[in-house]
Amino acid sequence: MVAVVPRPVYAVEVWLTRGDGVSLLEPRTSPSFEPGSGTHNTKINIDPGATYQTIDGFGAAVTDSSAWLIQNELSTAQRDTLMADLFSRDTGIGLSYVRVPMGASDFALSPYTYNDLPAGQTDPTLSQFSIDHDRADIIPTLQQARTLNPQLKLMASPWSPPAWMKTNGSLNGGALKTEFYDAYADYFVKFVQAYGAENLPISSVTPQNEPLNPTPNYPSMSMSTFEQSTFVGDHLGPALAEAGLDTKIFAFDHNWADWSYPVVVNNDPEAAQYVDGAAFHGYEGTVDQQSNYHDFFPQQEVHYTEITGGSFATDFASNLVYSVRTSLIGATRNWAQSSIYWNVALDPDGDPHLPGGCDVCRGMVTIDTSTGDVTREVEYYAYGQISKFVEPGATRIDSDTIEGVIETVAFRNPDGEEVLVALNPSASSRWFNVVRNDESFAYRLTGRSVVTFVWETLAAVAGDYNGNGQVEQADLDLVLQNWGAPAESIPVGWAEQRPSDGIVDQTELDAVLQNWGMVAAPVNRPASVPEPLAFNILAVGLWLQRHRASSTTRRNVVLGRFHAPPNP
Repeated sequence: MVAVVPRPVYAVEVWLTRGDGVSLLEPRTSPSFEPGSGTHNTKINIDPGATYQTIDGFGAAVTDSSAWLIQNELSTAQRDTLMADLFSRDTGIGLSYVRVPMGASDFALSPYTYNDLPAGQTDPTLSQFSIDHDRADIIPTLQQARTLNPQLKLMASPWSPPAWMKTNGSLNGGALKTEFYDAYADYFVKFVQAYGAENLPISSVTPQNEPLNPTPNYPSMSMSTFEQSTFVGDHLGPALAEAGLDTKIFAFDHNWADWSYPVVVNNDPEAAQYVDGAAFHGYEGTVDQQSNYHDFFPQQEVHYTEITGGSFATDFASNLVYSVRTSLIGATRNWAQSSIYWNVALDPDGDPHLPGGCDVCRGMVTIDTSTGDVTREVEYYAYGQISKFVEPGATRIDSDTIEGVIETVAFRNPDGEEVLVALNPSASSRWFNVVRNDESFAYRLTGRSVVTFVWETLAAVAGDYNGNGQVEQADLDLVLQNWGAPAESIPVGWAEQRPSDGIVDQTELDAVLQNWGMVAAPVNRPASVPEPLAFNILAVGLWLQRHRASSTTRRNVVLGRFHAPPNP
């Protein structure tokens, strides 16, 4: 008689942020998956078999201004609390991707680069290059962030090269002189190496922040598509490669509306061999224009690298809806592998910033310089609804999204856990069913609110270590391959049912053998197991099931045939 396989059990966690502020990233009562698709008209179907891009992370920019506030306007205790709130996944929102300006942006205490010289002097060999400016505030902040979240990635973006490299001799505006293309490429190399020496590996760079927005007001530079493709293809790409650096290069780093810019850069064959993707800002155009770029280069990466809230938009609920709909759901459903907010921290006046810079911008958190009090802004909670739960390395999976009704995006984490973020952008509450593999649960989401659902996907079948609902050859492979291996080498997430001591031992083998045949007999011999062994695995498994052998008998038979190590 074939045993009935227990229905998969999904323990659903629920985290809610409401537009009225009553709940702020708050755990709520957990629903349960039940058979069927539910009774509500609105259904969000999850298809874990349909997969899209891999996620690198979610985060914000640690500008000179943000780092200065964190390091100088907070006590040690206040700073530690804030940093944990930002970067710890256990106690905070787990930000995992940080953008770092290479030198001054408009959010800096003063204009600077890493090779500033008196007017009329040049330094093409970069003998005076130094990141000492960043040692006071930026580097300590980033180092603490990486301690709190070792998965943290860093993206570096310059607002301006040193003034002596530019056509106008100023940090503000101008263009890069052709005779200094090589020197500027070396400038990138030295920066990446210097940060690496501080245990701050730079995962990616963009050649120029907002290349279509040169301004006389703060550090900036014009860089046409021809200039960028030439710089990347003939100078930056080769320089990074020659230095043995695997830092990725993302073209553009400007608004969606000009999405064709990185397409043109990639159409240059020299540049194309070094460009890994494109970076976009959200100040002009629409988020779906990221997909226009992806359609041209489906194998390349897409990143959403800047957006800000500010005093121009103060309604909490409206800002929550915008951030989740556009910067998180919209960005990732349009292929973004990261979403990075602008300043991680500013003061109540949107300072410090350089004259001419943004004077209405809002940090993800606001630091009151008179008291050290920290206000977690709406963007903190919006980003937290996804950054706390979706880990670097997660894969976006398919989910229904109904514009204006219930808008969603779904992911599968590396350990198999699945995450669904759902937004109700309307003013009224809505009931809907989340449906996965002929099971569902119902949820009522208040208006202008966002909810995150997290569930495990391992089936409740003893011995089903790969979580696909049946006990089969692959489960036995996992036991045999890891028997006696140190705990740190065992694949994460495959054996939540194994003993808490972290040892792969007789218990795991018992679970497989006891249930083998209840669902499906093994059909394929794994390449990693010799043929006689694979044959005997089948024979032993069926014999032990048929005769209901005792644990001791199973142990003796298996050890005799497979010469497995004894229990530790």
